[in-house]
Order: sequence, then C-alpha cells, then structure tokens
Amino acid sequence: MIFVAIAEFLENRGALLRGGTIIDATLIAASPSTKNRAQKRDPEMRSSKKGNQWYFGMKAHIGVDATSGLVHTAGVTTGSVHDAKVMDNLIREDDRAVYGDKGYANDRKQRQAEAAGVLWAVKAKAKPGRALSISQRRRNRRVGKIRAKVEHVFRVVKCQFGYRKVRYRGIAKNGAQVFALLALANLFLARRTLASA
Repeated sequence: MIFVAIAEFLENRGALLRGGTIIDATLIAASPSTKNRAQKRDPEMRSSKKGNQWYFGMKAHIGVDATSGLVHTAGVTTGSVHDAKVMDNLIREDDRAVYGDKGYANDRKQRQAEAAGVLWAVKAKAKPGRALSISQRRRNRRVGKIRAKVEHVFRVVKCQFGYRKVRYRGIAKNGAQVFALLALANLFLARRTLASA
C-alpha cells in the first residue's frame, strides 16, 4: 500500500516523528442522486449531521503527528459513524499526548489516558445548561493552536487536490483513493524538509 510505504519513507528520513497524535475526521460528500440505472443512492454511504446541515457520504479519519503535521494513521467509514468510535485505531501505542476536538471528549478515555501517563489534550465540551469556565476556554484555545495542524492535511486534500466529493461507488474504492491522496499530502507537506535533507 502506497500510504504505508510513504509513511515509512518519511519516518526513515526523519520527517515523521513520534510523541503525540492529533486526531480528526472530515466528511467527504457523495452524490445523493437516484438518477442512475439502479434508481438508488450509494448503499455504502450514509447521512451525517454537522451543525444544522445534513451531509451524505463518507468520513476520512486521520491521526497526524503532533510535531511534523504528517499523517501516520488513517481510516475511512460511512458518514454516520461517530468520530470517537475509531479514535483507538488512530492513536499509536507509544504516543505521549493526544489532541482532538470536542467530538472526542470522553471521560472514561481521559481517565485511561491519564492513568497511562498520556497527556489528554482534547477540547473540553460544555455540559447541557452549563457554559465553559474561563480556564476551560483558555485551555481550548491552547489546544486548538496545536490541533490546527490536522486541518492543514484536509486543506491539501480538499483544496490542492480538489477531493471534495467521492469519485466512485462504495467505501473500498473511495478508501483506496483517500489513502493515496493522504500519502501524496504527506509528500506535499514535507516537500521543504525533504528538499533540504
């Protein structure tokens, strides 16, 4: 698989470091149209709500190295799968820190991470009827500055490479394309590091 080969190449060149992981997911739209021979939408894609907007498609989940900003782990699921369900697959065993947005907030996982000596830097989520305290908002802002690196990968895939909508039917073919694009995004993001080495 090209994604694994490029990740190993970058690790051997010293571009991909270890220590912390930033996790996130993005929705990739699929055509909701039924104007095809089967008169059906893609059966492997699902709907998901983001804010007050509904999307039909799949999700790309990635784990990004906190130091270099390069993708080390990835996965694809249907659009309806919650981000936290695939969180364990994105974190490396030797990570000393985990960064994520509010979608990954989980008290049980936080206790497990802290017991293992891992820094749990997932943004705090307000409880229903209670606003975040000033210290929680400050912490969220600090975490957000580090967590922003994961958005750079999505920008490259969606804006530089133009992958905003799936090209094929089914998760398998689209997943293969996502993995190839993430491998290319790693090379794109590490181009200056690789050129100077």
